[in-house]
Amino acid sequence: MSETRRPSLADQVYDQLLAKILDEEYPVHSRLPAEEVLAQSFGVSRPIVRTALSRLRDDGIVQSRRGSGSYVLRRPDRQLISFVPLESLSDVQRCYEFRIDVEGAAAAWAARRRDNDDLAAMENAFTVLEEAYQQNALGVEADQMFHLAVARASKNPFFSSVLASLGQQIAFGVKLSRSLTMLDVPVRQDLVLAEHRAVLEAITLKQPEVAGASMRHHITAAKDRMFVGTQES
Repeated sequence: MSETRRPSLADQVYDQLLAKILDEEYPVHSRLPAEEVLAQSFGVSRPIVRTALSRLRDDGIVQSRRGSGSYVLRRPDRQLISFVPLESLSDVQRCYEFRIDVEGAAAAWAARRRDNDDLAAMENAFTVLEEAYQQNALGVEADQMFHLAVARASKNPFFSSVLASLGQQIAFGVKLSRSLTMLDVPVRQDLVLAEHRAVLEAITLKQPEVAGASMRHHITAAKDRMFVGTQES
């Protein structure tokens, strides 16, 4: 990541719980200790533990059962921490969360306002991305080129400014997601390209609602793909 940010107590508890899940100290289907037990174990307050558990639920890793507590729903692939320090995962996840609505809105406005030059820029970026994938390259720059082209097509400089300011953080997340994709079956790579293509087609056809939904789906899926692993059947 470009800047070191002192992790909050909730971030630290999130990271420690995730590490225990990865190491199968808390296996899939197992019940996590009660909040007060976790608070005592980590030396923090129950609200801090509650925040960390809420984030794990948002990431689809744990599940709360009314009157019963929290259970491990999914164990991310251990390959995840071979690409990124465990303490950086929370920031990566939150960056994706921020992008979901921001870039979804940018895509919707792009569908309303794009011109021929914008379409040419997006189509060129998609072609470069497709070629990178065919060559089994990471394609991080091509991916960012596509998303920036969409933001610029919105004709609202705030969208492109935000993406530019988060360039290094976004690149970090894209590299991580792409590295994991390259380890998976080829169909996963085809799926990623199809998601980009859906955004481009909706913008081309001037379908704002579809464009926004397609972009939100793509970024949400990219976020979720980082936590593919063993889960409940």
